[in-house]
Amino acid sequence: MSEDRIYTTDDKGEPFRFNENVARVFPDMLRRSIPGYAASIEAIGSLAARYVRAGTNCYDLGCSLGAATLAMRQGIREPACRIVAVDSARAMIERCREVIAEDDRLNGPETDVDVVEGDIRDISFVNASMVVLNYTLQFVEPGDRGELLRNIREGMNDGGVLVLSEKVADENPEMETLLVELHHEHKRRNHYSDLEIARKRAALENVLVPETVATHRARLSNAGFSHSAVWLRYFNFVSVIAIR
Repeated sequence: MSEDRIYTTDDKGEPFRFNENVARVFPDMLRRSIPGYAASIEAIGSLAARYVRAGTNCYDLGCSLGAATLAMRQGIREPACRIVAVDSARAMIERCREVIAEDDRLNGPETDVDVVEGDIRDISFVNASMVVLNYTLQFVEPGDRGELLRNIREGMNDGGVLVLSEKVADENPEMETLLVELHHEHKRRNHYSDLEIARKRAALENVLVPETVATHRARLSNAGFSHSAVWLRYFNFVSVIAIR
């Protein structure tokens, strides 16, 4: 696993992009930057075992290198299922295809995976029992988020599950400041320098647009999901499950 050192040298002030440089170090970036990320991936596998029904589709939206796709694949217990893994970043898709091909070689393709390069807003959702948005919705234009969730809900079967993980903002400004500081301390413990932290925060400004938990849950309700709940929170990183 290559070490994330992007912001030790990147002083151009360019916005964050999912390019080849990021794809090369992405597993290390996730491990060191997102508290609770490993727990969210583990739980996706458990949810797949519980919710995925025979002959249905699953979707990993913003699949990056395929961690959630593999978790679903390993968790699925039913036959004749299919996973559609979608990402708009070519560098991510190319590496994701390599990861899935290696899993096919080692474990056999018991559940088919289609890796698709495209915009998740353009996907048609059909016969879905599980959909994953693992730290993806935050990169979608805020005005498009509601329609995307409505489209997902319309393509899901009754009783299907949506996993929505996001970086969030707290309603209380004082608590928001505290949570940001705790997250930065987490990064320092994982050997990011203050310069790297500051540069990455600047690169993500206006690219990653966080919202409150209440906003996310209200949007899920408005999209037609019958129930939702926060099942995982670590500082300002939250995962929500919603049931069709």
